[in-house]
Amino acid sequence: MLEGILIGLQTAMSLQNLLMVIAGCLIGTFIGMLPGLGPMSIIAIMIPIAISMGDASAALILLAGVYYGAIFGGSTSSILLNAPGVAGTVASSFDGYPMAKQGKAGKALTIAAVCSFAGGTIGALLLMVFAPMLSSVALLFHSAEYFALMVVGLSAIAAFAGTGQVAKAMIMTVLGLIMATVGEGALFNLPRFTGGIMDLQSGIGFITLAMAMFALPEALFLVLKPKAAGSAEGEIKDLRITRAEARAIAPVVARQSVQGFFIGVLPGAGATIASFLGYAVERNLATKEEQAEFGKGSIKGLAAPETANNAACTGSFVPLLTLGIPGSGTTAILLGALIALNVSPGPRLMIDEPQIFWAVIMSMFIGNLVLLVLNLPLIPYIAKVLSIPRNYLIPFILFFTLMGAYIGQNNATELLILVGFGVCATALKFADYPLAPLLIGFILGGMLENNFARSMQLYDGISFIWERPMTLGLLIIAALLIVLPSFRARRARLRAAGVADGD
Repeated sequence: MLEGILIGLQTAMSLQNLLMVIAGCLIGTFIGMLPGLGPMSIIAIMIPIAISMGDASAALILLAGVYYGAIFGGSTSSILLNAPGVAGTVASSFDGYPMAKQGKAGKALTIAAVCSFAGGTIGALLLMVFAPMLSSVALLFHSAEYFALMVVGLSAIAAFAGTGQVAKAMIMTVLGLIMATVGEGALFNLPRFTGGIMDLQSGIGFITLAMAMFALPEALFLVLKPKAAGSAEGEIKDLRITRAEARAIAPVVARQSVQGFFIGVLPGAGATIASFLGYAVERNLATKEEQAEFGKGSIKGLAAPETANNAACTGSFVPLLTLGIPGSGTTAILLGALIALNVSPGPRLMIDEPQIFWAVIMSMFIGNLVLLVLNLPLIPYIAKVLSIPRNYLIPFILFFTLMGAYIGQNNATELLILVGFGVCATALKFADYPLAPLLIGFILGGMLENNFARSMQLYDGISFIWERPMTLGLLIIAALLIVLPSFRARRARLRAAGVADGD
């Protein structure tokens, strides 16, 4: 391994590859800031450029830099405009945007940058040490385990509900699951619930729904309730993280770097699932006082998804490089680029072409450092977006929202869907319904159905639940996540009643 690290370091530190790292990080950060475009589109566009280089190491370093640069930069629009740049940064808006509205946009962006750097760096370290070993672990997960993992994700939905909103959160989750059934089914390739609209045959676009749930209601909120929803005005200050805040988020960063990395290792999970699960876990681990702050500007609520999504982004390279299995849509495009460059990813890549395998890993350390150095000095200037007068900010949000939805699917029907769902989401927001559970139900719903259908076909029924110990174990964990909060709440009520009786 030491020999491989030295080979990778020598390759990554060449002038050409250093320039590729910097270029990839710059392009990725800029693309990540634009709502709706995402790393998949730009990587697909850049594949011909990468292939024309002729150097597989340089090409993969460039494309990898775009990937984790987009995840790094995607938090900017989530925090400042409540318009997630990429799917993996949706959870960052839950507490990042409230912080920005409180006049702490600079601090929120600093926390996001530092946590992204920490998650990406620790993830790269884990990738370097555990990649060969984890490739065999990833193969243990089949459709049944992925189905159970999605159930675990849904069972933690209460973490996204405010005080006394668990019932509302469950309603929104079910609504999200229902919306995930629109389009072709997992068992039969026949359209469902499309109303005869051909454009809905492939389902509702995630980016469109994310924009409709967060960005469009925010623009309408600024119009309808300007005083309540107004952005922070004036000078951007308070950029530094205090010692107390650093001590508070340090355990979060440590936990979510490891958890996010291991979720990223699982093919199909990715940065989006890692960020949502990271947020849910940290809220459940927080004290009662800290839980009340989640969704209102909690630094832990921002640190968790920002760390987890960058660590998962790094972890997704484990199945790609060691098994040749893409863990997400973006890594599927990267796999296509590798094949086009005559590189065969798999167990022998580390042995046959160590300069490629280790150069990519070493470039991640350099890339995360480059991203931190590029982003930190720009934070005071980026944060000044909130100083834009409201009459200019509203069209700005609407423009990027509509552009993001259209570019995401290249389909004008998406704009009608966006407006329709956006109006409904605004009404739900006024009625105090949490919108995040709907989006989580939608994300997990498709994967839940696909993996359940596949498992049913393989086992000719639901016997896979008790025939596969790992599946049963995950479902037991899901049941505990549902039961324990209710039990804890009931015990707290009984204790409070006992105290009252004693008084």
